[in-house]
Amino acid sequence: MASAQENRQLIQEFFKQPGNDSCADCGAPEPDWVSCTLGVFLCQGCSLLHRSLPHISRLKAAQDPSWDTADVELVTSVGNVAAKAKYEQSVPAFYYRPKHTDCRVLREQWVRAKYERQEFMYIEKQEPYSAGYREGYLWKRGRDNGQFLSRKFILSEREGALKYYNKQDAKDPKAVMKIETLNATFQPAKIGNPCGLQITYLKDNSTRNIFVYHEDGKEMVDWFNAIRAARFHYHQVAFPGASDNDLIPKLTRNFMKEGYMEKTGPRHTEGFKKRWFTMDDRRLMYFKDPLDAYARGEVFIGSKENSYTVLPGLPPTTQGYHWQHGITIVTPDRKFLFACETEAEQRDWIAAFQRVVNRPMHPQEYAVEAHFKHKP
Repeated sequence: MASAQENRQLIQEFFKQPGNDSCADCGAPEPDWVSCTLGVFLCQGCSLLHRSLPHISRLKAAQDPSWDTADVELVTSVGNVAAKAKYEQSVPAFYYRPKHTDCRVLREQWVRAKYERQEFMYIEKQEPYSAGYREGYLWKRGRDNGQFLSRKFILSEREGALKYYNKQDAKDPKAVMKIETLNATFQPAKIGNPCGLQITYLKDNSTRNIFVYHEDGKEMVDWFNAIRAARFHYHQVAFPGASDNDLIPKLTRNFMKEGYMEKTGPRHTEGFKKRWFTMDDRRLMYFKDPLDAYARGEVFIGSKENSYTVLPGLPPTTQGYHWQHGITIVTPDRKFLFACETEAEQRDWIAAFQRVVNRPMHPQEYAVEAHFKHKP
């Protein structure tokens, strides 16, 4: 029988095998934990999630000096590549695979879906988000009073829409959100709930926000993936020649940047006012409150080829700002002036704006730009 030191050496050698040098669940580099029952290498964050599954996963630090032979034999007979081939054999193309930077509910439900519910080994278990239709109740934040109330939601691929109803027996929905413009992004800190989801859609080419949550993490992640499935199937029809890899980035997106800045009006003579800003691709929106349903205004940010530029600082004659770290966005029509509280915030906002400005515009983005120019 091998000694504890020899066993530890075997684990260290196996760690160097392809696939074992990143976390089996989120892809984070240099995992330092091992599941002795599943035979996978895990990062610190995912190891904490596995601890909530003691009936499935027993953990040991990779550097632990006291490895026994049975554990080493199991781990070295599996490894990350073989485990993924088993537990991820039928992950739908649209299903969101969390990264180590994602919120806890996404990462936890991915781990539970893989090992506890084995959803990707048995396709029939994927019905809650793969059926093309889903209905249920979510807690939705009221637009005016800020209270969360239970509302019935229906997602129908056949109708091409997500709808919700204010009353249980209502025949007509309160809102119809077309799958074409739908987006969903988890916002636990902003909403104040670990399962908080922000849903956005376009209404008359303006962005509308809806904030929802469910007490059950599985329920909320199933809704999220059902929305991604509907968007995936919509894009398959809209872009028949596109590959899955081309379509997956279009399904849902996180905002590029959010936070407070000060802004002034078009004449640059009004006092600067503090507003919450959200950068959603080429749309820069500002709100009085982070949980407002509608933006107070939206700015389209095009590419440098189309005369959009981002400059640090404000014009010398500018007055009325409180925060000292200015940003000027120059568009073909006018200049937009903003001020940030800290130099770090200014740097982050400029970097976000620059990423968009440096990216050439797609043909469909020209139509969006034209609509912005004709907004009243």
